[in-house]
Amino acid sequence: MADYETIRTRSVSEGRVGMIDEGLRAYMNRVYMTMGIGMAITGLIAWFVGTNPAMLQAIYGTGLKWVVMFAPLIVVFAFGATLHRMSPQVATLVFYGYSALMGLSLSFIFAVYTGISIAQTFFVTAIAFLALSLYGYTTKRDLSGFGTFLFMGLIGLLVASVVNLFLGSPAVQFAISVIGVLIFAGLTAYDTQEIKNLYIEMAASSDEATISRMAIMGALKLYLDFLNMFMFLLQFLGNRQ
Repeated sequence: MADYETIRTRSVSEGRVGMIDEGLRAYMNRVYMTMGIGMAITGLIAWFVGTNPAMLQAIYGTGLKWVVMFAPLIVVFAFGATLHRMSPQVATLVFYGYSALMGLSLSFIFAVYTGISIAQTFFVTAIAFLALSLYGYTTKRDLSGFGTFLFMGLIGLLVASVVNLFLGSPAVQFAISVIGVLIFAGLTAYDTQEIKNLYIEMAASSDEATISRMAIMGALKLYLDFLNMFMFLLQFLGNRQ
């Protein structure tokens, strides 16, 4: 993985440092803007459906709930596998469509938790996300070594969550929530640094379409980090109806 300071120092002698800094800023702004729009779509749809009892009943009172629950998982894996073959415009639309689907999937939280506690948890998550992402962007420490550890922790978290569907243990669920917050907090910093370093490594040899697809994938990673951190924190901070 390319090191930002190494490339920046090398570029000073070549007169390209301003180009790298400007390009990186524009790229990261694109990543965050795409992620932010996706998050806004998710939130608006979740709120609209979650505060409409008839729509909630139509989804979660029928077999449609299984489609809404598992479709986002299928779509995100398919999206990740086929993104490199999509045009940037199509990839952006698919990402926003996925964000809308996630809004449907998460609409139930408005029937379970109070609106105030959801808003408070979102605010706390936003502050934590910004701080962690800023750390990942600015730190000179190489976080790549944490990637394998975090990925293994994520796999363990998924297995524990499935097992607890059958156990129904509050203690296990509490432990899952704590570990989930820590894992996605770490992934936020790790993914931010990886997104930044990937741009530095690929910018000089990639065309605009490839850079655009990279930005969309980066937005998807940070979107999922934010959303999962929010959902795990909601189990701590959310007040049930």
